[in-house]
Amino acid sequence: MSNYTNSPLVGYTRLVNKHSGRRTHCIDRITPHCVVGQVTAARLGDIFSGTREVSSNYGIALDGTVGLYVEEKNRSWCSSSNANDQRAITIECASDPKPPYAFKPVVYETLVKLCIDICKRNGKKKLLWFGDKAKTLNYSPKPDEMVLTVHRWFANKSCPGDWLYSRMGDLADKVTAALAADSGSAASSPKPVAKCPYAEPKKDIQYGAKGNNVRWVQWHLNKAAGEKLAVDGIFGALTKAAVLRFQRTKKLVQDGIVGHKTRAALKKAVG
Repeated sequence: MSNYTNSPLVGYTRLVNKHSGRRTHCIDRITPHCVVGQVTAARLGDIFSGTREVSSNYGIALDGTVGLYVEEKNRSWCSSSNANDQRAITIECASDPKPPYAFKPVVYETLVKLCIDICKRNGKKKLLWFGDKAKTLNYSPKPDEMVLTVHRWFANKSCPGDWLYSRMGDLADKVTAALAADSGSAASSPKPVAKCPYAEPKKDIQYGAKGNNVRWVQWHLNKAAGEKLAVDGIFGALTKAAVLRFQRTKKLVQDGIVGHKTRAALKKAVG
């Protein structure tokens, strides 16, 4: 049974009234879309607040920020199908404006993380991709299964674009593997947290920084917030997005800068 919570990965919220209210079906599908434009989270909110009768539950901006526009408990207007949108979490993803509507790496990586989170919170252990419209729409998912669907099955559109369509199997595999790994680790005995091998920074750390100060931040984000950042000492878009998510969770100022309050919260969360 769906919990009807919203993702903690959200870094931008702008709830719109373009929805049909409470769902009439439990959540057992995820439908990723391509925006056909490299948009920010705010710009996607502008689109959904405009005159077009369109919305999605989530959006992923070109920098990897996750936007919330329609709460999971409500049916968005996204897939040209009432039946699909009643049971699907819909996700609009920033993409190139021309075919094959490619995503930036950070957008695809964030899509994987968001799908993992959606599955976890809705009690799912598998994300399935059949690659066949008839088989998918006639399939009754088991209680622990989530199924991928695409917009092109319900309207004369290329959405989600050939770039993502060719990676739907990879998306399902990555999410299912992460869910299995998480389930295995949860069943095992808890292990003590290792000590961070990097010295705590003495100054604010922000986008563009490099070195061990950044590695300290990345290590703590992985331990404290369950991120899967490469501890490479480069404060790029993925690290900034993770910082923003952590700051939002801890109700800190969401500026993407690791100042003394964010450092203190990271240390406390790791223990």
